[in-house]
Amino acid sequence: MNQPKKERFKTSVGGQALMEGIMMRGPKQMCCAVRKPDGTIETKLDPTPAHGVWMKIPLVRGAIAMIESMIVGYRYMMYSAQVSMGDDYDPAEDALLACAAVLGGLLAILLFTVLPTFLVGGVNRLLPLGRWGKVVLEAVLKVAIFLTYMVGISKMKEIHRVFEYHGAEHKTIACYEAGDELTVENVRKYTRFHPRCGTSFLILVVIVSVFLYSVLPWGSIGLRVVCKLLLLPLVMGISYELLKWCGRSDNIATRIIRQPGIWVQHLTVFEPDDSMIEVAIAAVTPVLPEDPEDGRW
Repeated sequence: MNQPKKERFKTSVGGQALMEGIMMRGPKQMCCAVRKPDGTIETKLDPTPAHGVWMKIPLVRGAIAMIESMIVGYRYMMYSAQVSMGDDYDPAEDALLACAAVLGGLLAILLFTVLPTFLVGGVNRLLPLGRWGKVVLEAVLKVAIFLTYMVGISKMKEIHRVFEYHGAEHKTIACYEAGDELTVENVRKYTRFHPRCGTSFLILVVIVSVFLYSVLPWGSIGLRVVCKLLLLPLVMGISYELLKWCGRSDNIATRIIRQPGIWVQHLTVFEPDDSMIEVAIAAVTPVLPEDPEDGRW
């Protein structure tokens, strides 16, 4: 794959892969573009939510951004399912998808927050590990569970296709940041990996939680789990600030911090076909600021 030109600037434009579509978010507007069954592309424009002073407060803005991303992402995922399926769409599926989203969130908390702690507690009863032995084992289990989960869902046909749209989103943003005209030919040559990816945020959450939770007491497994849940907003806040720093700066420290996210993106970001790139261009074009300086990250 050809390497892109050196980026001209860092932009605040971001996005999310959907079912047969992509949502792009600019400073003032969000656009959802979805491929319909007849092959045409349907777009939907909405204003970008504003949070005023809250999004200027370090650490606090990270938790707000995460919660908002989940809510907005769910809404656009439902919309993309309806548009992409056309006449085959069953409104009853909304309820099923809503339940799946709730259960998925609970499962994520169980897998990445609760399960490693209980597993370490079980091992410790059989083979006393000591404080730091438990910390290290919990960290290893957390990363292993996270990577296994990512590998597992990437093998699902529908999710794999969403991850291809994920690649189209990244390549299109990289093309825009490099100052190239947004055409399929230009976008195709850019890398599918991006330092501000949601996958990078998730792996940062895992890594930050390993360090932050290492100071929590092990006397009671239940108390440890409660403390971890209470500290989750802080973990998200720290991870967001790190991701923001890595998106703005390019030095040895930021390259080290963002490298795990780039590695994990091999599991969640795949090469798109030209039709997916067309959808990405259709989604990003309406949200781009007239003056690129207005969209600097």
